[in-house]
Amino acid sequence: MEYKFAEIEPKWQKYWEENKTFKTNDDYSKPKYYILDMFPYPSGAGLHVGHPEGYTATDILSRYKRMKGFNVLHPMGYDAFGLPAEQYAMQTGTHPAITTQKNCDNFRRQIKAIGLSYDWDREINTTDPKYFKWTQWIFKKLYDTYFDEEQQKGRPISELVIPEDIKAKGETAVQEYISEKRLAYYDNAQVWWCDSCKTVCANEEVLTDGSHEKCGNTVIRKNLKQWLLRIPHYGERLLSGLENLDWPEGVKDMQRNWIGKSTGAEVDFAIDGLDKNLRVYTTRPDTLFGATYMVIAPEHALVNEIVTEDKKESVDAYIKAAALKSDLDRTDLAKEKTGVFTGRYAVNPVNKQLIPIWVADYVLMGYGTGAIMAVPAHDTRDFEFAKEFDIPVNCILDPKDAENRDKILAGDACWTEDGAYINSSSDETGLDINGLNKAAGIQQVVEWLEAKGIGKATVNFKLRDWLFSRQRYWGEPFPVIHWEDGEVTLVEDENLPLQLPNLEEYSPSATGESPLANAEDWLMVTDKNGRKGRRETNTMPQWAGSCWYYLRYIDPNNEDSIFDVKKEQYWMPVDLYVGGAEHAVLHLLYSRFWHKVLFDLGVVSTDEPFQKLFNQGMILAFAYETATGAKVASDLVEEKDGKYFHTETGEELRQIVAKMSKSLKNVVNPDDVIAHYGADSLRLYEMFMGPLDERKPWAENGVKGVFNFLARVYRFFADPAKIVDGEEDKEVAKLLHQTIQKVAHDIENMKFNTGISALMVFNNLAIKKGKVTKQTAETFAKILAPYAPHMAEELWSLYGNKETLAYEAWPEVDQSLLTEDSYEYPVSFNGKMRFKIELPLDMPKDEIENTVLADERAAKWIEGKTVRKFIFVPKKIINIAVG
Repeated sequence: MEYKFAEIEPKWQKYWEENKTFKTNDDYSKPKYYILDMFPYPSGAGLHVGHPEGYTATDILSRYKRMKGFNVLHPMGYDAFGLPAEQYAMQTGTHPAITTQKNCDNFRRQIKAIGLSYDWDREINTTDPKYFKWTQWIFKKLYDTYFDEEQQKGRPISELVIPEDIKAKGETAVQEYISEKRLAYYDNAQVWWCDSCKTVCANEEVLTDGSHEKCGNTVIRKNLKQWLLRIPHYGERLLSGLENLDWPEGVKDMQRNWIGKSTGAEVDFAIDGLDKNLRVYTTRPDTLFGATYMVIAPEHALVNEIVTEDKKESVDAYIKAAALKSDLDRTDLAKEKTGVFTGRYAVNPVNKQLIPIWVADYVLMGYGTGAIMAVPAHDTRDFEFAKEFDIPVNCILDPKDAENRDKILAGDACWTEDGAYINSSSDETGLDINGLNKAAGIQQVVEWLEAKGIGKATVNFKLRDWLFSRQRYWGEPFPVIHWEDGEVTLVEDENLPLQLPNLEEYSPSATGESPLANAEDWLMVTDKNGRKGRRETNTMPQWAGSCWYYLRYIDPNNEDSIFDVKKEQYWMPVDLYVGGAEHAVLHLLYSRFWHKVLFDLGVVSTDEPFQKLFNQGMILAFAYETATGAKVASDLVEEKDGKYFHTETGEELRQIVAKMSKSLKNVVNPDDVIAHYGADSLRLYEMFMGPLDERKPWAENGVKGVFNFLARVYRFFADPAKIVDGEEDKEVAKLLHQTIQKVAHDIENMKFNTGISALMVFNNLAIKKGKVTKQTAETFAKILAPYAPHMAEELWSLYGNKETLAYEAWPEVDQSLLTEDSYEYPVSFNGKMRFKIELPLDMPKDEIENTVLADERAAKWIEGKTVRKFIFVPKKIINIAVG
């Protein structure tokens, strides 16, 4: 029986599509299982074989769960807004919607060709106005929500209590107070600006050399009016919520580090000669006596006021240079420390000493207050800076047992460990913590600061307000109007979605505004009273559509609300979310933030969106490099006698493993694999390569191997002569039920490679026996189905079944067949294993001894010797001591 996959697979894909086999109904009587893939950005290049790895894994689990009686929601869509389509529009004039639709159609074709059991009636696209209507609706919710610190939750802005002193200042003060509380707000923000792409870059898009990762050009700092979201308000909730999630611990740690919670104090330093204070945040207020200088970020709001006239030129030059560096570069501990003195001093509040104020780029505005107190005796970075610029070093923690104690006390070495406080008292201020331990010292200093009204205990987060604007055309328009009298209003719900206008020119304006600034008819509006207004020209970042897409899958065609409440309560939370580790922080953090806001407002019923997370590993490909490490494209490589050579230079090359890339010409297209070996072979190989969460290289020989396995399966199980009536062979029946149990266990635990091994072992036994019963053949088709669904459907139909096996019950394991009644013992003589013998588990020890000693294989080891001891350990070993 020839395995004609090119006929079998399209046949069953057509059947599934015509019969809507995988359409998910909202059957509330069934237990639900929501399995979600991280939806792809539909690039022009289409899928490569790395994409289907996660998709195949979730498909196997989905098919298995359906057979186990679950109501499975397994949807697919496209995260389709993005810069590539807009850049293509700039180059060719082709509307991004046309490019995006073409790419989505190609992705859909490729995904269907793999046999993935998605409910295509639930397909979503973030660029569809019917979808982004609700993205805009959520933005409105964020704008109309404030965070209640006392209740630790978001509440409607209409419930915000305005303090009487604010009311007394008039309506403008009231509106400013409200604006300062909104989760979404509009303000000037320091951003990275790429002049080449004419857009703002996220911090993560700026490389350490200050270049934009997308185009390679240098970025600059720029002040632009931006929309921002106050995600730090949810820092504590985002942290505590991680505890009950079934996520990889590494991902949780990355989120914890990104959120960056710390406890400490805010302290006000008076600025000498100015009626202003410089506020710092420190985790160690107990070390204030060791603070000998201060550092402010180049972007600090008080820089221009602090800098003295004679230092202005040097400070301005330094700030300009700092603007060309990325945050990563600025905070690199290995970098040489740079800074410039402002010419002005601050007053250390605990001892009233004047300490110099410096500007240095290693301090960032996004963490704390953008100003630090430096304690060089006990912080390596501060110590290096102090030594570089000849600033005093005052030791205030006793390095009692240190070998270089004298050097530390003299300020010539840094001590980063704790110790009893020394040099930590002042007659002038009355504060004295000498001799106290760390906890007591911190408590006493904080209490002293609070009593003096110059500081307070504070919890701080590294997490920054989320910059939520992009100067692009191809993104969700903000439903916002800026009126000529300064008022900002939002588009009414009944007028959503606010759609993008058609443009002839997609390049951003020279002012930094998006191309929408050129759409005059769309841009300018007039209200019923003749008041003129201007629509927001920024668009939302690509994160916006991906923050909530899992919710729209629940009810994708609902035009009246974001989703039906009952459906959301049934399907949420997502039971399993599978995707790449590259989304470990931002996408997952942003989604969790939006979800928690919606939970606080009663829109969703769960506090967390994704209960279990699994990160699949990356599929790599072989690549080639010269002795100097220069990469060579695969089409310039030839193999001779197991070695690799450059076709043009003849140089011998090293074969390495690397990411697939167009430049290396090592991208493997799933279309090609399917054409040569079939979709089931692709699916099976990607799961058989190794553990799902590990990185592994693609090798075509491996695909051939699983193809050969499937061909052997088909030749045997599709041959009517091999399928018989009657009772099954005992050995076959036993292994079949072991395989059912093993495959189910491995699917549940995402260990697909070992499940495939079990299928291979059973197939080998069936072929060895030469025949199996129809019941066994049907059972094998069922447990093969999640992995190789096309072949399994074909076999199922060959056995006379008229309906799909997609909803057939998963086979029950006959536990009696799994009970072992014998055990194969290794038999050793004087500790060396000589042979194995299978014995009944219920055989008495004396019978075992007689049987083993009577075995002809034992004769040569005991001939002429005395058996001194017979050691028997049940289900372990038999050892015979002779002499």
